[in-house]
Amino acid sequence: MKKLAVLVAALFAFAAPIASFAADHTGHGGGGHDMGHGGHQGDVAHEEVLDGVKATFKVMSMKEHMKAMNMEMPKGLKETHHIAVEFKDAKTGKALTEGDVKVKVQNPDKSDQSRELMGMQGHFGADFDLSKKGKYGVMCKFQLKDGKVRSAKFWYTVK
Repeated sequence: MKKLAVLVAALFAFAAPIASFAADHTGHGGGGHDMGHGGHQGDVAHEEVLDGVKATFKVMSMKEHMKAMNMEMPKGLKETHHIAVEFKDAKTGKALTEGDVKVKVQNPDKSDQSRELMGMQGHFGADFDLSKKGKYGVMCKFQLKDGKVRSAKFWYTVK
């Protein structure tokens, strides 16, 4: 638990000043392809309500993610999984699609990887290397259009 607290503190330390950006996904994978695949596939890895915002995290294999987008798997891709998070107003259920989202993943060997998640029609997402079996610590810090900074953390096990 102490290590996780230190990692969360590190997450806050590395986060640059946060600026909102419009939720689009141009440049994701090098082009403006349609990401509207009817909600993301994959396991719901974690879900919680944070200060009026319901955050739903999903983890899926890159093969599953690319298939959902009707795309071929790129050759030489080292990332094995896509992490997606959807934010909704906890009271109205309205999708919250504008903001700045960062995720830091602690690998089973205690190394880590950090990404800014890109806004993609209704969710934010990025690709990570979860190729080793074991427990991964996922820490997310986000600021949506309301300006409040929120954070979530959970464990995800790759078997």
